[in-house]
Amino acid sequence: LLGFVSLSQYSAVDSNPLSLYVMHPFWNAIVKIFPTWLAPNLITFSGFLLLVFNFFLMAYFDPDFYASAPDHQHVPNGVWIVVGLLNFMAYTLDGVDGKQARRTNSSTPLGELFDHGLDSWACVYFVVTVYSTFGRGSTGVSVFVLYLLLWVVLFSFILSHWEKYNTGILFLPWGYDVSQVTISIVYIVTAFVGVEAWYAPFLFNFLYRDLFTAMIIACALTVTLPMSLYNFYK
Repeated sequence: LLGFVSLSQYSAVDSNPLSLYVMHPFWNAIVKIFPTWLAPNLITFSGFLLLVFNFFLMAYFDPDFYASAPDHQHVPNGVWIVVGLLNFMAYTLDGVDGKQARRTNSSTPLGELFDHGLDSWACVYFVVTVYSTFGRGSTGVSVFVLYLLLWVVLFSFILSHWEKYNTGILFLPWGYDVSQVTISIVYIVTAFVGVEAWYAPFLFNFLYRDLFTAMIIACALTVTLPMSLYNFYK
């Protein structure tokens, strides 16, 4: 399956400047490194496995989501660097697999299903992993809020594909590219400043954990949802 079934050539539109002017040129350069015999689905699966590895790595060091709380044993700084780099590598592979499919003329609908099926699982893994940055405790995020955030991310994913089903075009939301780059940076920054840096208020009494929650909800409600409805209306 991984050797012979690849991504389909579905229509996709990337409208955000970060993706258009930074990531796509970067991905175009990266895809040239891969040999033409390398199946796009193998690239897709490899990126997904990096997210799964991050999830289990963080689960080992932070099984109860209390490692980032005050007066608890924190995750080693080196682990944050590893997780940040692997998260960016997974994001890169997710951006390269479709280019490899078109480059090798090996696109199929089943390949698209494989790619987006893994993406739907990734909605859980990368959210739960980044949750360890704040964790539970007085300065952390409650488990119930995490549960709601998982639903918000999954809702955004389903909404984008409902939009594609009705319009024939997958409009890639701004929130995805921005969030993946931001998450990777936050991991690496945490390695140098420590989780204690997230204890302090971001603005007045507005904590970083509140910023984390607000960004996810705001991206879904003010960007993804309105744009999906607008594109469907057009």
